[in-house]
Amino acid sequence: MSDWSTETLHADYAQSLRIDRLLYDSETEHQRLRVFENPTFGRVLTLDDVVQTTEGDNAIYHEMLTHVPILAHGAARRVLIVGGGDGGMAREVLRHTTVEHVTMVEIDAGVVEFSKEYLPALSQGAFDDPRLDLVIADGAEFIKTTSGGYDVIIVDSTDPIGPGEVLFSDTFYGHAKRALAPNGILVTQNGVPFMQPDELTNTMGAFRSLFADATCYLATVPTYAGGPMAFGWGTDGDARATPPDVLQGRFDAAGLTPFYYTPPVHRAAFALPGYVQRLIP
Repeated sequence: MSDWSTETLHADYAQSLRIDRLLYDSETEHQRLRVFENPTFGRVLTLDDVVQTTEGDNAIYHEMLTHVPILAHGAARRVLIVGGGDGGMAREVLRHTTVEHVTMVEIDAGVVEFSKEYLPALSQGAFDDPRLDLVIADGAEFIKTTSGGYDVIIVDSTDPIGPGEVLFSDTFYGHAKRALAPNGILVTQNGVPFMQPDELTNTMGAFRSLFADATCYLATVPTYAGGPMAFGWGTDGDARATPPDVLQGRFDAAGLTPFYYTPPVHRAAFALPGYVQRLIP
């Protein structure tokens, strides 16, 4: 009988994925990394037994954190990714030929190296793209000292525990805003609001004090269980109001063939159910 990987991120709710074959199990200075194969989701990456990404559904998460801000912005040339060691976020950003430079700041070199070996389908060669500058550093420290000028900043963090906790602080968000170019966009992963309401409320409280336009948008990622996932959105521009025909034109010009993202999905993602609206201060 196969083993199971059980995630107990939440106090009174868990999910389990069947392990057909364990491919990697090692503890780094920062966290325990495991990669295993599952019949439905393909290869699965867990950090401290919490699902981070899978071959099967990672495109939903990565597409919605990249294509939404980049296409809404319309002229993004410089992009910063905080986290994203598996390379999936860089993969989707670099699909945009108009993006000239991507800085990716990952705290754990071990995540990058084993992702190249065990999860190559996620990065799909992104680490070899000359437009990518990979920096192994603490994202919170990097954001304090960067010269900035980023059109889009994507915070692809783990949950706010352990090394990822500082990436959910008011101070970090303030530094991130300073690192944005005029009318730049900051997007963040903010967990599953039904299961992690405080995570969204706290981030939105900080965003509301920093940005003229602060809200979140949603997407359903099967292995991030408990309902749709929230992505924080902060900007001083009006990119969220991009007309549908303009958004469609940008999408067509980009030549993308996404798994999940479409311009109508983009617009609908900002339509929030009542319980999520009530979590935003």
